[in-house]
Order: sequence, then structure tokens, then C-alpha cells
Amino acid sequence: MNFEMSSNPQPKVLLFGAGSVGAVYLYLLSKITDTTAVCRSNYDTVKENGFIINSSIFGQGVHFKPNVVRSCEEAAPKTSELYDYIIVCSKAIPGGVPKLIAPVVTPGHTAIVLIQNGVGIEDEYLQAYPNNSIISCVVYLPASQRPAGVITHGEVEKLQIGAYPSSASSVRAQAFTELIKSGGGTAECFDDVQPKRWLKLLINASWNPICALTLSKDTDVLAASSEATEVLLAVMLEIRDIAASYGHTITREEVEFQLGRAQARIPKNAGIEPSMLQDVQASRRIEVEAIVGNPVRMGKEKNVPCVRLEMLYVLVKALDIQISKR
Repeated sequence: MNFEMSSNPQPKVLLFGAGSVGAVYLYLLSKITDTTAVCRSNYDTVKENGFIINSSIFGQGVHFKPNVVRSCEEAAPKTSELYDYIIVCSKAIPGGVPKLIAPVVTPGHTAIVLIQNGVGIEDEYLQAYPNNSIISCVVYLPASQRPAGVITHGEVEKLQIGAYPSSASSVRAQAFTELIKSGGGTAECFDDVQPKRWLKLLINASWNPICALTLSKDTDVLAASSEATEVLLAVMLEIRDIAASYGHTITREEVEFQLGRAQARIPKNAGIEPSMLQDVQASRRIEVEAIVGNPVRMGKEKNVPCVRLEMLYVLVKALDIQISKR
């Protein structure tokens, strides 16, 4: 695939999904690129007032006012200035986004960057855009947006980046990594980012559904009963076993370390609200398939026992359906 950056001296970037994570990366990239953001529920607020970011890393009361649009149709390039990157930061809910971003994707030119949770999320983009670079990113960035336009960001910001599939050229992934770093972010490019996705899934597929179903922060779940720690560990070990069946090794020590992070925050009263809990509280659809459904199906394909994870899937799937009816 031959690629030439647009004639604009700055890379041209469109961010789709300006939630809490998207807003932080929009801020970083706005320093060094020509950025536009597709905002939906927060469009009116951001259009008028911009974003305010309160971050333990990037500072308090950071205000910036990006160029925002309501849809990709509105953002579609009207001149020869094509988008170099489309960054998808929306929820990883299958079936919709590849079609929605079509007006801003130029075949053979635009790289599609997925800053989303879960596993098995890339294939629908690869099928829709076989001639475009797909860049898969694992993100560690605890943040929330309450009220609209006001972002609260915690102590971590990290992107783990790789081309998808791993056999594809990594040129665009490496270029995007350097772009994030130039904007002041933390990023590392890997030959294969999928093991990093599975490692994060230890957190996502365990804490997200349990916290969403109980309307509790992670530390509150652990403090609620003496059995909670062993249940969380058992769920994480199922995820570890599914990952191993696909060639991705996660040690028991890594599992216990991830669980220990939440345990260590109990005395500090520093519980975290995972994204799925935040979505339920706001009556938004949740990332059931990417975070829980896909790994369950992948485990069954390899005959890996995952009865606890499957139970969580059945429950959060029903919850998501009820939310969609509201």
C-alpha cells in the first residue's frame, strides 16, 4: 500500500466518539495536528464551551475548544485535504461504526485507529476497509465525563499500539505512535498488540460486568463479602486460560497483580468506576460483546471451561437489552 501524507503541513485527524478517553487524546493531538471531532450527546455543550480537562497528569482546568461536527457526513472532506487518521473512540458495539465513518475514509489513504476495549473488534473494520491500515490500540486511561464537556482524568495515560493483523505493515502504526508521543502522550508500538489486549481483558471482562451488575466500584465489590476476592480471581483465571488457547501467555503472577491493584486501593477508599458501570448509570448501551461475549465464544471454540464468564455474559446481555428499551 502506497501512502502519502496529505498536503496539509499537519496530519489531518478525525476523532469519532468524544467521550472522556476521546477528549483527552483530542486535546493531545490538537497541539500537533489538524483535528475535528464527531460529538453526539455532548455536541451542543462542546460546540459552545469546548472541553475542560482536570487531569493528574496534564493539569487542572485545561480548557480547549476543538472543531466539532455532529456526523461524519458533516465532516466529509470537501477538498483534496483527506483525513490521514480516523480515530475511533466510541464504545465497541458491533455493527454500526464502520458504516458511520465511511464518508471520511479514503481507500488506500486513511488509517483507521481503534482505541477501544475488548477482543475480536478489528475484523469488521478490516472487512469494510481491506485497503486501509487498521491500527489496534489498548488504552489505559481512567477518566469520566460529568457533566458534559468536563473530563476528570486519573493517574495513568498509556497506549499500546500495533497493526492489525500483526502480519500487516507497521509503518502507519509506528507513525501514529510517534504522533501521540509528540503531543505529550505515552505510547509504545508492538509487533503484535493482541497479547496486550488479552492482558487488559483480565480487568475489563471481570470488573466491568461485575461492577455494572452490582452498581458498585471495584473496591466496594471486594469489601462486600469474604468470597469476592476468590470469585474475581476465578473469573480472571478463565480469561487467562482462553488467552492461552490462542497462544497468548498470561502468568498467574500477572493475574494476581491485576487483582492486587484493586485490593491495594481499599484502604485508600480509591475505588474505580469501570466504563460499563458508568454507562449503566447514564442509561447507555454497554460493550457486552467486545468485552464478554467474544471471549466466551472464543473459549467455547477451543473447549476452554468458562462457566463464570458465561454467567456474567448472560446477565450483562440481558441488562444491555433492557437499557436499549428505555
